[in-house]
Amino acid sequence: MIYLDNAATTFPKPDKVYEEVLNCMKNYGANPGRAGHKLALEAGRTIYETRENICKLFNIDNPMNIVFTNNATDSLNLAIKGFVNEGDHIITTSMEHNSVVRPIKALEKIGITNTIVKCNECGELDVKDIKKAIKDNTKLIVTTHASNVCGTLVDIEAVGKIAREMNIAYLVDASQTAGVYNIDVKNMNIDMLALPGHKGLLGPQGTGILYVSEGISLNQLKEGGTGSKSEELTQPNIVPDKYESGTPNTPGIAGLNAGIEFILKEGIDNIRKHEEELTEYFLNELRLIPMIKVYGTKDSKKQAAVISINVGEQDSSEVSFILDSVFDIATRSGLHCGPLAHKTLNTLEQGTVRFSIGYFNTKEDIDKAVKALKSIVDEIK
Repeated sequence: MIYLDNAATTFPKPDKVYEEVLNCMKNYGANPGRAGHKLALEAGRTIYETRENICKLFNIDNPMNIVFTNNATDSLNLAIKGFVNEGDHIITTSMEHNSVVRPIKALEKIGITNTIVKCNECGELDVKDIKKAIKDNTKLIVTTHASNVCGTLVDIEAVGKIAREMNIAYLVDASQTAGVYNIDVKNMNIDMLALPGHKGLLGPQGTGILYVSEGISLNQLKEGGTGSKSEELTQPNIVPDKYESGTPNTPGIAGLNAGIEFILKEGIDNIRKHEEELTEYFLNELRLIPMIKVYGTKDSKKQAAVISINVGEQDSSEVSFILDSVFDIATRSGLHCGPLAHKTLNTLEQGTVRFSIGYFNTKEDIDKAVKALKSIVDEIK
């Protein structure tokens, strides 16, 4: 199969990722931080080393400011719900995933208001509109770094500058960019960074990360065993223990560490260049096919390697089904958990067929996808 669904989860992973998951399970699969024996200590070292490698990617000083979660959705819920209180106001955009929008909308019932800044029909955000939306009680700005629907990039550095000037916390959803684009939490004024381990970081599913900067204190969403301050009946107020109750996904984190080490070795600029080149090639080829409508910026420098299309008025699910069943090409169809984004792109009724490119895709993969789409168009005409 030609796998072009990397926006959902990257596949395949580097071989070292699979090897490290198995190595952890077989050779030191104990509970980290809960005992002093050799296996528990080895598990703990692996987790700490992963925190350190995450710091290298995002210019983070303190590994203890890295919180492990189950996925980016977990991270976003903790960051959003844990930071604001009754009477606060949140700003976000119309290109967000439901993992941002739903937690924010859920907070309305406890007196937390929000403003959803409208992006243009290509999904582009005018950062001046963020500034215009700020109120006296605005406490948090939340934006994606790149749309999971059409790949359009947000200038997070410009948004971060506004947030810093106005003394408002800034949370970035880097689900589609972490591991591919350079993200510097200090230079970009990012207070919290939420990301999955299983997408651009090339780790296993069931791994997520939340960076919480110094000075930010969140209300934890769960309490329980942390292996620290066990004599106390209340949750410890030390990080990251405050947010990491329960046994961690040590095999998953071990695999995630291997994925990050692969990125550090390959070079994030090389990874991005490869994905940009394939994206540009695909966009150029799509322009030559009649009946194909491409959404977003249609510019590989202004979007991540996520390309959404439709074939005339054909149902997007039907096109994706044909790509899978006839041509053995994996894509995703429908609304991609981003109804506001589809409303912005005017695709809410039809949805889109989403092709998302990863580091292990090749020009030959794109050629086969183009050939398949041409065949589908010929059948319709």
